[in-house]
Amino acid sequence: MPPANTDSTAVMSERGDAPTALTSRAPLEPMDSSITSIQPGGGTCMQLELAWGHVRRWYLKTFCKGYVVRMAALRRGDKNVCPFEVLDPRDVKFYRNLGGYSWDPQDDPFTWRDRLGFARAGLTELWMISGTFFVIAGIVGWFVPWLAIVPGFLGLCIVWFFRNPRRVVPAGAGLVVSPADGKVVHIEELEFDEFIGGPALLIGIFLSVFNVHINRTPVAARVIGLTYRRGKFLNALRPESARENEQVAIRLEESSAPHRRMIVRQITGAIARRIVCWVKPGDELAAGEQFGMIKLGSRTELVVPRNAELTVVAQLGQMVKAGESVLARYEVRSAETTASLPSR
Repeated sequence: MPPANTDSTAVMSERGDAPTALTSRAPLEPMDSSITSIQPGGGTCMQLELAWGHVRRWYLKTFCKGYVVRMAALRRGDKNVCPFEVLDPRDVKFYRNLGGYSWDPQDDPFTWRDRLGFARAGLTELWMISGTFFVIAGIVGWFVPWLAIVPGFLGLCIVWFFRNPRRVVPAGAGLVVSPADGKVVHIEELEFDEFIGGPALLIGIFLSVFNVHINRTPVAARVIGLTYRRGKFLNALRPESARENEQVAIRLEESSAPHRRMIVRQITGAIARRIVCWVKPGDELAAGEQFGMIKLGSRTELVVPRNAELTVVAQLGQMVKAGESVLARYEVRSAETTASLPSR
């Protein structure tokens, strides 16, 4: 992990002891060179979708020239970071975390897909995998109707997995909401975390195949940096999966004072092997805003500063919802109190 900012100010605890957390604005880190798309681990469905893109672009340039010209006029950005020609917003889907071309929402003819109630990043898997099961169910059901129940049920499970329900983010200063749906399986006090700059609290959440797999930001924050690490695909319930499995770590800094630093880790599981993260250093995210997903069962970890102002709300075994469930809260001090704290 990149070193923490050395030009920093620390907040003293109420007991007047050692500094517990860095509070200066952290410098943005360069994008991890191993992150070359929003799905750094690749995947069969991703490759199929990219291959289909070549056919789609040929069709657009041949039969929809007016549309291509219009999209080019509305396009923003001055460089193409994609490994192919960019004609419309669908072309930048897998590369939007690298900067480059983009379209304003009102100019994107595909924003309706965000309102479908399913994870847009998983639409290809949704129709390909569930569609395969439904076709098998139809074929089997033609000969042995009762046997169609199994593939039909599996198809419905895939549809259920990729759902993206609306969430109401609780209002209130100092609240830290869950970055993932699932079960709290691990709560640990860390003596020191380099990015946090002091003692920290780690909360681990296990996501089963029946949970929503969209990840959301725990607080309103700025993305400082990301790190992708290849690894194993152990069962996400096993503690060692947090150390050995493939993962993406997103380092965040609260948008408002005291600018606490936090880390969200997306960790693969035995079934889930594709991490999706579409943010980049410098992005400003609202509390509870979607920033990625993990496809099928997995684990998500949250690391926050541990100090006298922190109250842990989460409990082991608790079922939580991303963007809705409060995992922790920080005591909110008045501006006068904060200004009077000693610093170095």
